Amino acid sequence: MVNTLFVQLYSMKKIGWGVLLALAGVCTLQAQPSCPRSAAEDSTHIMDQKYWDFWNSDVQAKIDQNIEQYRKKDGRVKVDPNVEVRVEQLSHSFIFGGNIFLFGQLANAQQNREYEQTFGTLFNAATIPFYWKTLEPQPGHPRYEAGSEPIFRRPPTDPIVDFCEEHQILAKGHAMIYGLRLYGHPDWMPEDRQQMEQYFEDHIRELAKRYKGRVQMWDVVNESVDQVNRGLMPDDYTYKCFRWAMKYLPRAVELNSNDVDLHDSVPNINHYVEIVRDLVDRGIRIDHVGAQMHIFNPKESRQIADGDSILYPEHLQEVMDCLRGTDRPLHISELTISAPDSTPEGSMIQAILARNLYRFWFSDPDVTAITWWNVVDGGGAPGEPSYSGLYDQQMNRKPAYGVLDELINKEWKTDLTVQSDAEGWVNFRGFTGKYRISWTDKKGKQHTKEYVL
Repeated sequence: MVNTLFVQLYSMKKIGWGVLLALAGVCTLQAQPSCPRSAAEDSTHIMDQKYWDFWNSDVQAKIDQNIEQYRKKDGRVKVDPNVEVRVEQLSHSFIFGGNIFLFGQLANAQQNREYEQTFGTLFNAATIPFYWKTLEPQPGHPRYEAGSEPIFRRPPTDPIVDFCEEHQILAKGHAMIYGLRLYGHPDWMPEDRQQMEQYFEDHIRELAKRYKGRVQMWDVVNESVDQVNRGLMPDDYTYKCFRWAMKYLPRAVELNSNDVDLHDSVPNINHYVEIVRDLVDRGIRIDHVGAQMHIFNPKESRQIADGDSILYPEHLQEVMDCLRGTDRPLHISELTISAPDSTPEGSMIQAILARNLYRFWFSDPDVTAITWWNVVDGGGAPGEPSYSGLYDQQMNRKPAYGVLDELINKEWKTDLTVQSDAEGWVNFRGFTGKYRISWTDKKGKQHTKEYVL
């Protein structure tokens, strides 16, 4: 039933993606040669020269320098003396995530498997939809379990948590409380601040009890800054929700705030910073501060490619420097990069934007996570763009997928063969994460050990 609903929703969009299929395999395994990294490589002028002027060689060199400085460390491990040693990175400490809102909801089993495999091969974290409005549309009857009534982009949460546990994927709950009434709390919620407060606490306690430490990270409150335009909420509810989360969740579970778009001006960003600082001053534990970037409008992607936008290194650096005022690790918690259209050129624009933005944030010492929002074209909420996925609607990989795969699984993953010294020490420099160290001793016996850098 869920798959049928998804196919129907797709067919209603009446968009043509056939031209994209011709390009689908071009960048999947060869993202670097196919996706221009500079004006010199952009021989067909996909991007205007003004775009490349912003992302010039000096900017790229600084990004490379920061990645080397902040994302790599020196490792030292003891093995047998004078042997050849394989140093193989198995996982990243940096969080590369995606929302998993279409879990089990694609057109057929093969597409669902391809979607699931994205988590664990490309992404090491999954943002799970805990939107209360659709999680508990009827009071006392939450949709946790498999077989619950299907709702598009809102699959039951238990099977996703099970999947993440089985595949060692970091599970992030989004969100305990969402201030926007349209997507937030259920329609049956009373229109009374004091009555709502008890419902809110009970809801947070129930989520904490059901998922204990199985969900390792929560957006406690989502988009709470602009409450004037978002509907009735309990007084000081952001503070109270964090208090309840701190009360009912284990200390090891990380608590996040999530708000603002990086399009915003510095004064608006600073307003968010001051709210976070006020909460911390009042005793609230905020482990990560989330900020979003949604390039929802396909016309904006074209404007960026033409060199006509604020979303360039100078503006991005300014807002990131402002966010550092929270004194907390920063998450790019929701990232949408729409292609201008479904043509090969449009898909390549999306890929180039993705490459430069990921490199920029990966090079920032205070950023510890980047989460791609809608993984499949057409898989967004109403009003969101149809061309913002890493896959097209038939689950063919787009050039943007190839770019991220090249960065995450190749360029930013260490795989070395080195020689141990006479005392058996191996010294190397690599990206932080978990490693497997393997070697064969002089008697031909094979050895392996885990190592965390």
